[in-house]
Amino acid sequence: MTTWKEIKLGEIADVIGGGTPSTKNSSFWGGEIPWLTPKDLSGYNKRYISEGERNITLEGLNSSSSRLLPKNTILLTSRAPIGYLAISSTSLCTNQGFKSIVLKQGFDPLFFFYLLKNNIEYIISMSSGSTFAEISGSQVKNLTFRIPEDIDVQKKIAGVLSALDDKIELNNQINSNLEQQAQALFKSWFIDFEPFGGKMPNDWEPANVEKAIALHDSQRIPLSSNQRMNMEKRYPYYGATSIMDFVDNYIFDGKFLLLAEDGTVIDKNDRPVLQYVYGKFWANNHAHVISGKNGFSVEFLYLFFKQTNIKGFVTGAVQPKINQANLKSIPINIPTKNILSEFDVIIQPLFNLFIKNNNENQRLSEIRDSLLPKLMSGEIDVSKVDIEQIINNKDSSL
Repeated sequence: MTTWKEIKLGEIADVIGGGTPSTKNSSFWGGEIPWLTPKDLSGYNKRYISEGERNITLEGLNSSSSRLLPKNTILLTSRAPIGYLAISSTSLCTNQGFKSIVLKQGFDPLFFFYLLKNNIEYIISMSSGSTFAEISGSQVKNLTFRIPEDIDVQKKIAGVLSALDDKIELNNQINSNLEQQAQALFKSWFIDFEPFGGKMPNDWEPANVEKAIALHDSQRIPLSSNQRMNMEKRYPYYGATSIMDFVDNYIFDGKFLLLAEDGTVIDKNDRPVLQYVYGKFWANNHAHVISGKNGFSVEFLYLFFKQTNIKGFVTGAVQPKINQANLKSIPINIPTKNILSEFDVIIQPLFNLFIKNNNENQRLSEIRDSLLPKLMSGEIDVSKVDIEQIINNKDSSL
């Protein structure tokens, strides 16, 4: 029988803050030591991390309050915002936006990663601060949890949850490869014109995007957070860059392309911020809702915009915006409908597999999120969980 005990995090781990070398000293930057900020974990959906956007030198490390953290340190953002989590897969350091957790022997880092993930609301509730919320090192040390005494049980619980995340991450990697294949095909056909002897065929028409897209912006309806608060969480509610919430009804049903209209509208390569969406969903008024017309599929348009620099079509210095008129005026070459159809036959299987993997990930994520609190509380005996049956969709009892 598994024995559970109550512990304070500070009893079983060292809690370590970070620091930032002076940005005025170039000799502190560009070295070989990975240095992370909370921004590096924004949108990061993997468990392990080995690097961020910037590295520092040993001189920079020694000049600051940052410390070199060992492999398997749990990285917890302590402000702006609180609650991003990852595990270091190598030695690295962080800025002062972290309270990193170095566990003592006899405690499994992956188990504690999931334990903290299951208790983010509790962690946030322990924070303080008048300007912005922050959790201090002493507050992290005083976080109290019930855990299995036996490290083997910790590892088994982490193993069940990790098997689900392993499959999710594998599907994400497959989808990344599928998109790379589709992008390479698009470049070959419509930028390098390789199937056509290296030049654009004479029967293609230089035109504007208006001839290729149907806009559905008039159907968008923004919902306030108060309106969404008590809604049943059934259908995704999309904003300019991501799913913002889930709501109890939908406006759109099918495959569409969402192109950010205002706010963050282009990426670091000056390409538009895009979301390839399908099924039933709701969209607010911060993303253009696009489908294809005149033989253009949503998938073609996704690949086209992914490789199109639109910086010159963005207006607004304070609040960047891509208005409808500018969107419609982006240049595009119009191939014959036969060519569009031939290309579609090639890329649709790639996108169909992409959708299949995304749907499986949604199922696995829901199972993981259902299992997480039950395993962490001891409600479910980990020895009775057949993870292979669950992953292969043969056990729907959970």
